[in-house]
Amino acid sequence: MKGKGEMDSACGLPRLYGEFAQWWPVLSAPEDYAEEAEFYRRIVLSHSTPQARTLLELGCGGGNNASHLKVTFDCTLVDLSTDMLAVSRALNPECEHHQGDMRTVRLDRLFDAVFIHDAVAYLTTETDLKAAMETAYCHCRPGGVALFCPDWLRETFRPLTDHGGHDRGGRSVRYLEWFWDPDPADTTYLSDMVYLFRQSDGSVQCEYDRHVCGLFPRGTWLQLLAEVGFRPLAIPFEHSEVAPGSTDVFVGSKPCEHA
Repeated sequence: MKGKGEMDSACGLPRLYGEFAQWWPVLSAPEDYAEEAEFYRRIVLSHSTPQARTLLELGCGGGNNASHLKVTFDCTLVDLSTDMLAVSRALNPECEHHQGDMRTVRLDRLFDAVFIHDAVAYLTTETDLKAAMETAYCHCRPGGVALFCPDWLRETFRPLTDHGGHDRGGRSVRYLEWFWDPDPADTTYLSDMVYLFRQSDGSVQCEYDRHVCGLFPRGTWLQLLAEVGFRPLAIPFEHSEVAPGSTDVFVGSKPCEHA
């Protein structure tokens, strides 16, 4: 049994994405993603020329965004965790799935759009962030678009707590999440999470999990996207449950070959 807060050794990620992956659909329900997935869909369609039909998602997790985006796009999904891929396959059986690291995976195909949701937060150095951007660039067709969606920017980060969870199929999850930054001079912040897992027999298990996440200024995002070859753009994230100006998403448009 792992010690409290240790990463899952099978995938090098927090315990949520390995040991506790089976709980993901109870902790984070697909229906909770409908509004933000629609925001991402509009951005992809409005910034790709011609409008995108194929989409590669790097760091798809349990496939909650894809469960909405697949209505519009032919989605190919990649994640580092084989356990989370199993969750996504159950939710999105019609989508193609691959195990891989967003920094290094190469499918030797081009897509109209490349999408990296909040999994990009687990890249904690500029080197790793740029590597993921290079992966997106080499999979994006000319005239296509890449969309990156960090939870926070250095300029907008503030400590806070969040909570949530769901009841599903006789099981329940409740969680408490605490975002904080012990060293504002570096490029990381922490998300400490406590989970309460309740089985159908009423037994409850309490577990702790630490997520170490990357935190970069807006200028770094734009600079690295440009260095990779994209035409970069920052767009304010819009969601009814998020305060305006809380963070940006980043669009990288890949120039057409004749441009």
